[in-house]
Amino acid sequence: MTNSSPNSPYNQALGQTLIERSIRERIVLVGVTLHGHSEEETESSLDELSLLINTAGADEAGRLTQKRDTPDHTWFVGKGKAEELRDLCLAVDADTVVFDNELSPGQQYNLEKMLGRTAIDRTAVILDIFAQNAHTLEGKAQVELALLRYRLPRLRRGAEANMSQQRGGVGSRFGSGETKLEVDRRRIKNRISRLEHELVDLGHTRDLQRKGRARSGLANVVIVGYTNAGKSTLLNRLTNAGVLVEDRLFATLDPTTRRLSFPGGEPVLVTDTVGFVRRLPHGLVESFKSTLEVATRADYLVHVVDGSGPDPEGQIDAVRTVLREINADQVPEFLVFNKSDLDPVGVSDVVSWHPGSVALSAHTGEGIELFLRTLSDRLRSVSKVIELFFPYDRGDALAAVHREGEVVSTTHETDGVRVRARLADASSGRLSEFIVLEGAQPPVA
Repeated sequence: MTNSSPNSPYNQALGQTLIERSIRERIVLVGVTLHGHSEEETESSLDELSLLINTAGADEAGRLTQKRDTPDHTWFVGKGKAEELRDLCLAVDADTVVFDNELSPGQQYNLEKMLGRTAIDRTAVILDIFAQNAHTLEGKAQVELALLRYRLPRLRRGAEANMSQQRGGVGSRFGSGETKLEVDRRRIKNRISRLEHELVDLGHTRDLQRKGRARSGLANVVIVGYTNAGKSTLLNRLTNAGVLVEDRLFATLDPTTRRLSFPGGEPVLVTDTVGFVRRLPHGLVESFKSTLEVATRADYLVHVVDGSGPDPEGQIDAVRTVLREINADQVPEFLVFNKSDLDPVGVSDVVSWHPGSVALSAHTGEGIELFLRTLSDRLRSVSKVIELFFPYDRGDALAAVHREGEVVSTTHETDGVRVRARLADASSGRLSEFIVLEGAQPPVA
């Protein structure tokens, strides 16, 4: 299993953490506008990449862009632009070059050979950040698996590996650092196989925990959203969960579940999840699928968006892309535009473009009451109203209805109590012997 020992497989895969480095690398960013995309999109994506490398522990020293129909198979950019990139690196004394586009192993090697410095891509930076922020056994196993899957095709033979061994820093852990190619490949493949089995076992444990929560009969609300949108802040505001909140991308990787009571008293379970980002590496999605599955099992998704940011619509699209990839796009969604305290007018405008959404500030608490009322109403709309009959000697079962659901009406009869209530499927299953009518509608007020 993964552990914190310096000689553990996890730390061997990662190298030394960036947080403990004595210097911040100087990075040149490269973005290529391919056919079907705009230069504005490229610049926006580079701005996000700049935030990513800052989170990883480095600084932007310059950036270079190019417009091409297709990537060059040798350097991704054209030869002339690659030479311009080399000159820029020398001029700004750059340590590393980061491409916003995904590089093939061959392109990465050719760039490093020409530039004389490490060249990595956006995927490597995101993996790097995830590596720093993984804390649980499952989180570390998921990150290590993604790292090794990324590293395997990038192993190089003999002298070809020297370029990756020149320096530490962002992405250096993704180079080979080895000369015995076949031995390394076999070792990594074996480690990948072990990690896959570990994650299956950890998944079984989490399934048991989830079944335990399901037996509570409580509705399950899952918070999703773009990284740094304020998901953890919202969970803390609602439940005093004590989740780490930092103004950093991917500060939270491990899901946290807490109990929340609505103003009317009905309880639900609320779970925070890892943040998403544009072009989240497929390998990470695959590795974290077991964690992200919590979204597929939700009764409702609370989709938190930074309404004060420069591109809320882009954030929404990026999150929904990942939700589709994990088959969670059919779960009902509640759009919530956060950070209204930073840009009240802008957030109000974006809310008007999305009927049914609400604005709030998880930081100040503004709009929380409206959010809770709306969420409570929506959960009621997706739950069934069931009619049950309890003999007077089954007060324990009647108490369970009041505890686990929302009682719509109560009628006392000669032999017992007739109750109409909204109940989750788990509760309905346990109380099936008392059900007399399913799908009943509450009386009209």
